[in-house]
Amino acid sequence: MASTSADSEAGGAKAMMRSVSTGLQELGARVTQTIERYVSVGTGAGAMAAHSTRSAEDDEEALMWATLEKLPTYDRLRKTVLCDLKGSRRRLDTVDVRSLKQQDREAAIDNIIGSDAPADNEKFLSKLRERLEKVGIELPRVEIRFENLHITAQCYVGSRALPTLWNAALNFTEGLLNSVVPGILRNNKTTITILDDVSGIIKPGRMTLLLGPPTCGKSTLLLSLANRLDSNLKVMGKVSYNGHEFHEFVAQKTSVYVSQMDLHQGELTVRETLDFSARCQGIGARFDLLEELCKRERELGIRPDPDVDFYMKATAVEGKGRNFSTDYTLKILGLDVCADTVVGDAMRRGISGGQKKRVTTGELIVGPSRVLLMDQISDGLDSSTTFQIIQCLGQLAHYMDYTIVISLLQPAPETYDLFDDILLLSEGQICYHGPRIEATSFFETMGFACPSRKAVPDFLQELTSIKDQEQYWADKSKPYRYITVKEMAAAFKSYHVGTNMTSNLNIPFDKSTSHKAALAFDSQSLSKRQIFKTVVQREVLMARRNSLVFFFRLWQIIFIGLVGMGMFIRPRMHRHDLQNAQLFNAAQFFGLTNTLFNGYADLALMVARLPVFFKQRELYFFPGWSFALSFFVLGVPVTFLEVPAWVALTYYPIGYAPFIGRFFKHTLLLLILHSMAGSLFRFVAGVCRSMVISNSGGSAVLLIIFTMGGLLVPRKPIKSWWIWGYWITPLSYANNGISVNEFMAHQWKKPVAGSNRWLGIEFLHDVSLFAHGYWYWISAAALVGFVVFFNVGFGFATTFMKPLGRLQAVVPAKALAGKEASKNGTTLPTTGSSGPAVPTPAALDRDRSTSSAAAPSRQSPMNLEPLTARRSEVVTARPPAARHGMILPFQPYSMSFKDLNYFVDMPPAMRSETSGDKLQLLHNITGAFRPGVLTALVGVTGAGKTTLMDVLAGRKTGGYIEGDLRISGFPKNQESFARIAGYCEQTDIHSSQVTVEESLIYSAWLRLPDEVTNEQRTAFVDEVMQLVELTELKGALVGIPGQSGLSTEQRKRLTIGVELVANPSIIFMDEPTSGLDARAAAIVMRTVRNTVDTGRTVVCTIHQPSIEIFEAFDELLLMKRGGRLIYAGHLGKMSRDLIEYFETTVPDVPKYKSGMNPATWMLEISNNATEKKLDVDFAEVYMKSYLYEKNKAIVDELSSPAPGAKDLEFSTKYSRGWKAQFTACLWKQNLTYWRSPDYVNVRFIFTLIAALLMGTVFWRMGHRRRDQLSIYSVMGSFYASILFIGVTNAQTVQPLIASERLAFYRERAAGMYSAYPYAIAQILNEVPYSLLQATLYTCIVYPMIYLEWTASKFFWQIYFLYFVYLTFTYYGMMAVSVTPNPEVASILGSAFYQIFNLFSGFLIPKPKIPPYFIWIYWICPTAYALYGLVVSQYGDLHGDDHLMTTLDGSKVSVAYFTEHHFGFKHGFIGGVAGLASIYPLVFAVIFVICISKLSFQHR
Repeated sequence: MASTSADSEAGGAKAMMRSVSTGLQELGARVTQTIERYVSVGTGAGAMAAHSTRSAEDDEEALMWATLEKLPTYDRLRKTVLCDLKGSRRRLDTVDVRSLKQQDREAAIDNIIGSDAPADNEKFLSKLRERLEKVGIELPRVEIRFENLHITAQCYVGSRALPTLWNAALNFTEGLLNSVVPGILRNNKTTITILDDVSGIIKPGRMTLLLGPPTCGKSTLLLSLANRLDSNLKVMGKVSYNGHEFHEFVAQKTSVYVSQMDLHQGELTVRETLDFSARCQGIGARFDLLEELCKRERELGIRPDPDVDFYMKATAVEGKGRNFSTDYTLKILGLDVCADTVVGDAMRRGISGGQKKRVTTGELIVGPSRVLLMDQISDGLDSSTTFQIIQCLGQLAHYMDYTIVISLLQPAPETYDLFDDILLLSEGQICYHGPRIEATSFFETMGFACPSRKAVPDFLQELTSIKDQEQYWADKSKPYRYITVKEMAAAFKSYHVGTNMTSNLNIPFDKSTSHKAALAFDSQSLSKRQIFKTVVQREVLMARRNSLVFFFRLWQIIFIGLVGMGMFIRPRMHRHDLQNAQLFNAAQFFGLTNTLFNGYADLALMVARLPVFFKQRELYFFPGWSFALSFFVLGVPVTFLEVPAWVALTYYPIGYAPFIGRFFKHTLLLLILHSMAGSLFRFVAGVCRSMVISNSGGSAVLLIIFTMGGLLVPRKPIKSWWIWGYWITPLSYANNGISVNEFMAHQWKKPVAGSNRWLGIEFLHDVSLFAHGYWYWISAAALVGFVVFFNVGFGFATTFMKPLGRLQAVVPAKALAGKEASKNGTTLPTTGSSGPAVPTPAALDRDRSTSSAAAPSRQSPMNLEPLTARRSEVVTARPPAARHGMILPFQPYSMSFKDLNYFVDMPPAMRSETSGDKLQLLHNITGAFRPGVLTALVGVTGAGKTTLMDVLAGRKTGGYIEGDLRISGFPKNQESFARIAGYCEQTDIHSSQVTVEESLIYSAWLRLPDEVTNEQRTAFVDEVMQLVELTELKGALVGIPGQSGLSTEQRKRLTIGVELVANPSIIFMDEPTSGLDARAAAIVMRTVRNTVDTGRTVVCTIHQPSIEIFEAFDELLLMKRGGRLIYAGHLGKMSRDLIEYFETTVPDVPKYKSGMNPATWMLEISNNATEKKLDVDFAEVYMKSYLYEKNKAIVDELSSPAPGAKDLEFSTKYSRGWKAQFTACLWKQNLTYWRSPDYVNVRFIFTLIAALLMGTVFWRMGHRRRDQLSIYSVMGSFYASILFIGVTNAQTVQPLIASERLAFYRERAAGMYSAYPYAIAQILNEVPYSLLQATLYTCIVYPMIYLEWTASKFFWQIYFLYFVYLTFTYYGMMAVSVTPNPEVASILGSAFYQIFNLFSGFLIPKPKIPPYFIWIYWICPTAYALYGLVVSQYGDLHGDDHLMTTLDGSKVSVAYFTEHHFGFKHGFIGGVAGLASIYPLVFAVIFVICISKLSFQHR
């Protein structure tokens, strides 16, 4: 009851304040009207006319409202009055919110929110709340309680956590044995506590900031509150919403969890993304609220505010494609400027990273959910934008009673002050949870104090660190000792805020007070029909955006159809004997296989779609069945486009039965098969869920279907233990149906010698097919059944299967022990330093004072003389403390740039809006970077910071650059510049399967010159690793971002370390502190500061710097949106120079207030809204300032070389020679393969399955050589092993190569190596795996099929399989090298696989191939493999002992048959062996050339 009473008192106080505020506003309005009336008396006729106009408009508006009041209730709730304030006079109009025009939307949103979004939004929400309170309507409120929440996880630590092939096999064996005999093996997993018995209350109407260092459990807490925890975690305790536990309502619909990961459909625009989300989330209780509101207002005679009424009615419309909630959300998040721009992905250029982060937020807040759980939503955003977004979210909490919890890493003081409550989490325990204003007071009672210029959130997070806590100890009466997190948590529970929380938790929430609309009890917001319609419309839109893919597939079918038509052209097709019937059957089978392979392309496309699908499914946007069914529906028109194109090209030209009925039956069967193929591979993708596993799974399915399809081995010879496989294989029915349709036609009614059957029926009997007409309809019905089965299976997969690769942190054994020691307040014995503590401002100043005397003073930034003298100095000596980690000598260099411009081709979407064919992104940028000076490059999102850095660093792959760039006075040469420069990219791209230490060793190995010995290199790597605090993590796997491996801040430190071990003179760092908490950011900046103090030139772009981090910089380049400079110069002590510049050059600018973050103030006063308000262009002000002239003088000075200076030249392009490059690349690639069990193991498991399948299906058939079908069956096993294992190799290698290619682009741009040693190392890594694969297959299949046991034939089998597997693998690598991603490579590959299939010599023997196509046979790698396998087994079987019977009844030797029927000559086996070994080399060479010459990285 105490909690309820407190809440009611707080609510009453809020209501009283709002009523007082409303009364004052009304009083002010009346006073203003009175003044205006008195003023108007003396303003003459003009004023009287204006007053008369306003009166007329008021009368018109009143008349409109009166008209609306007379409408029926339903129409009254759908129509409102719109006031358009654009133009010279106000325009009034009655609009129906169900059919709004674009101009109506724009007018309404401009009325609600103008140029100052936060202020206008607050006014609007205040009016909305006032409207509700006038009639006594209360909004739904949700109070979240979590009590004794204890969450643990079991995982491997140390080297056992590395995903090596050995560990993968060991984990599989342990799991299998323990599942059979529980407890037979000891569990080697370690239990890790994520949340340790935490309790608390999240109040509605308040905004809570969740703070804590990395791995403290913030994300886990948010996920637990949203009921989104992984099922593998062990959870104790309970979470309740308004007293209801999770089993009583649908938490996923009541609340939304905004993830750190930005997963979106790149083909959709920002507006379309939010519109789809709004439609799926529905309107909640908005319509019911509106209905009750209008009813009460009508009873009380209250006329609503037009803007509020428009908003409430427009957002209560359900099921519309365009939603007004989207327009509102776009405006408050600042996304209206890019609303019609595609989001973008790896294939297409889209919005910026910061905008994408805002789309992630907007996608969820656009819905009706009143509980927002938001995880690190400010990553990639500047502090000004973050402030505005948090301000708007706070207004939702305060005026609309939302319950909001937001996790932030480095909130600025101004942003921190917007929150009502703070929840400080560390090591899984709550150190503080209560009002923001009480947070520092609580820690003061424990003896700690926040320094004057220290940001409070940074202070709070660093207090829990054993390395940082001491600097904040303020109780001089007692000696300092480390206060553990456990002690802090206990102290908080005894603090009055903690005791109040405990007492409130002990009083159960009164469920009867919960608003009926506060919680969601249905999992879906829409009806099944509306859900399906919404998803289908989204898929249609995406299909239109991906139309190029569909057209490519269509042209691919046309191309293969033309080839097939040419191979089986009518003049060459006769109906004389069984041999010709075999040729017709081969043509039909090729059509069937082509149809199946076309469906294979859906597999890669579906896997690419799954991550976004899983996210939206878990948010309950739509159920899995709607997603699956929409793909089937959209596949129908594709089927009716592709199949008729194929039939038109092949049916009559090949010479099938020329009856219209049989033509349509042929077409119908292919239509059903095409639909079945797409459904099948979508089902495989839904079950397997990853690209590598799906490719192998798809190949396994194809192998089974083809093996049991009735062509490789007819039905009758199939062993009894496999005959069931024949009856469940779709291809057997398709083959039966299409063969019956053809061979029972009138044209096949010809006599056969020695038989009483017609030719067509005789052939059907010979190949074990059913010679009855009704089997066509049985086959068609069976295929329809398969279509239904696979679509239903895909629906079940999308409904119940969970995504693979959940987010997981790396926990090395030493780090885990250190964490436990930190909990207990003890320290671990170490062999060296544990790394630097977080620097204080004083520490940074001390570091600068002990560094090189050549470093310029922060009080005299324009001192050119020492700078000029230092330009040619080689830094060799250093004070140990000042230059820690930088022991190698280097040459300092300066960089100057003058009138720098950068253009890109005008995007097509903008060509209609502006003139010119180029878009300028940088405008006349002039400045300089100097040794020993740390420069910050700052600007709002979209200002061009990264663009400028990419241009200066030479990382742009396109566009047009103008201007003068110089290095120490000499013109910049990119090849030599790359040797002395480092670039820390924002995206943190690394090879995922190597450890931290191996990444640093690899970089140092390739980037340090030959003069550096191995001992020096190792020592240097160790020092850098210690400098960036990665020593404890040196054995941790890097992993994949968002899935496994290092956390964001660990990955960021690794990025810096990888560049530092190169010992560069100039370092560019793009967002080095983005995604880091305050302590990690301080560690990174300590590293950066130490690097600068060695005399290096360092430039950093930065988004949300704290006061300490911002003032650690020496100079600043500030940019505005549009790529223009508005400040370039020194910061000064406590940013005084920066502040004085803006306050003196622009007098009306808002003044800096003591205690503010200068970075936030700077961005606030220089944004577009301020420029419009002050009617000033800061870029023009800067160009006319004294500061610009000073900078020009510095640039002019640095643009001429110092006396005796030499240009930057190197005798070689790369630091290391070709041999060292190759060795290093081979070493890393070998580690990558060894630690990629999902690639290597899946590949070998598929080979094992294929071998067992082939061995059991073709059991002991090798010694049967008495008839043609027996030879064909064994040859079919060769054909299947070549084609399907080869295709699997090609498909599974593509994701691996594509992943490594991202790291390759970065490493090549850094000048680490040439593309050739990298590519050759990649190629050689595949050699042993392909050899082992061929050996494994042969050793299993050879004895099972019972092939002839001679050493030569056995090794010939291994030889030809080895080279064909290697050929397919290298083909897959080549396909990736010529395409932007694996999805496109997969689509491209299906055409080549059909060529490899058709010209292998199996479907149509070599002598039967038309002369104009024989050249394709001779360049087809599968032809040589099949040639070699067959001729090595049968080419030497001459004489009467090896006679066989052909289809026409003649007796010939096996060798004679293989030579005359297939064209395989035993004497040519050596030539075939030589040619088979050339193809891997050909594809490897193409891969090397393409990977070196082509680049799909667009920057």
